[in-house]
Amino acid sequence: MQPRFDPATYAPRGFLWSLAGKVATITLSRPERKNPLTFDSYAELRDLFRALAHADAVKAVVITGAGGNFCSGGDVHEIIGPLVAMQEAGDMPGLLAFTRMTGDLVKAMRACPQPILAAIDGICAGAGAILAMASDLRLGTEASKVAFLFVRVGLAGADMGACNMLPRIIGAGRAAELLYTGRSMDGAEAERFGFYNRLVDPEALLAETQALAASIADGPTFAHAMTKKCLHQEWSMGIDEAIEAEAQAQAICMQTRDFARAYRAFAAKQLPVFEGN
Repeated sequence: MQPRFDPATYAPRGFLWSLAGKVATITLSRPERKNPLTFDSYAELRDLFRALAHADAVKAVVITGAGGNFCSGGDVHEIIGPLVAMQEAGDMPGLLAFTRMTGDLVKAMRACPQPILAAIDGICAGAGAILAMASDLRLGTEASKVAFLFVRVGLAGADMGACNMLPRIIGAGRAAELLYTGRSMDGAEAERFGFYNRLVDPEALLAETQALAASIADGPTFAHAMTKKCLHQEWSMGIDEAIEAEAQAQAICMQTRDFARAYRAFAAKQLPVFEGN
């Protein structure tokens, strides 16, 4: 049985949520601390992205941060401190439960059928950089700073799928440098590396990201979900397997009404109006 989820009445505890037309916006909102994550907000975000699979009214998602920063990562006092206490107590099961839970957030983002767009300004570090990485598109500012800084707290760069996903976005050598050193990328470097799709002025960042999300949401959203699934699944496929998977995916999309709508609109020299079915 599908879980009940009403995006119009959804009221999260650990962040802000708004819905405008077909686009939902998640705002990490602890600006006095640069929007860190807590145990609860990790889990709440995971559960939200899982629930969005059943939210037909939402066609695209924007994730951003309040107060001029995206996300500073896991809260030092509310997460790092308790994890150190677990380590000192020899609580390996507790540590593993936490790392699996954070990884489940990334799995939920990648399995979520809606395209996710990140609007990134200011600090985007640690788990915040992972949230950006796990999004489908990323818009940033020149002043932003992106850092996968796990090594700086004595941890591996292998966190929440970073060693798998980051090399695919920016290349293996660049990813290795960032994960070994923990250094930050400024906006220009992040765009040059391909981490950002584009740079935007800070005052226009959220509006431009939401506008891009709205344009995607007005497209053939069933087909968008299929594209996202193929982008994710084909990472582990050979070329022959991927071509067959895409043949099947495209044949399924050819059964949608949106496919016929597009043809009829083209024949009538009109723009198609997609309905996502």
